[in-house]
Amino acid sequence: MNRRQAIERVAWILGGTVIGTEFFISGCKPTASKVDDLFDEKNVAFMDEVAETILPRTSTPGAKDAKVGQFMAVMVRDCYTKEDQKVFIDGLGKLDDASQKLIKAKFMDASPEERVKVLAALDKEQMEYSKTKKKEDPNHYYRMIKELTLLGYFTSEPGCTKAMRYLPVPGKFDGNYPYKKGDKAWALA
Repeated sequence: MNRRQAIERVAWILGGTVIGTEFFISGCKPTASKVDDLFDEKNVAFMDEVAETILPRTSTPGAKDAKVGQFMAVMVRDCYTKEDQKVFIDGLGKLDDASQKLIKAKFMDASPEERVKVLAALDKEQMEYSKTKKKEDPNHYYRMIKELTLLGYFTSEPGCTKAMRYLPVPGKFDGNYPYKKGDKAWALA
């Protein structure tokens, strides 16, 4: 191979890398709120409100700030089995039904205090269900919602950098680092 052929091949490789990178980056742009056929904007907004009730904004950003509703939609679509997807989607309707039954209002129309009351009742229900659940029984929908809320929030940028202590360039590992009650947990980046 002569020098001219080597330069030509390198140019092809670099050109392919640049073009491939452009396609890769364009594929990573945020999509519209509709996530497949499972969830629409209304579902995502509902999940955001449920997540915000679980992890509200205080001195740190809330679940809505971390776009947990969108995260839940993607996780359910991409990671859940068809059976779990059905339980989750049906559960969104059951959550609204439980709200109607308990506080005589739809979840989205309820006050923050009423929303907490509804979710506390559902949390108690899912704990009882988990105690008697057999291995082959489906998961409780509220447990799925709560787990995805926590996962989505604490793996998001606002959750990781604002709700926990975060060092972008950590120092050495110290397994015996002193901890004082009330300190924020360390984010693992």
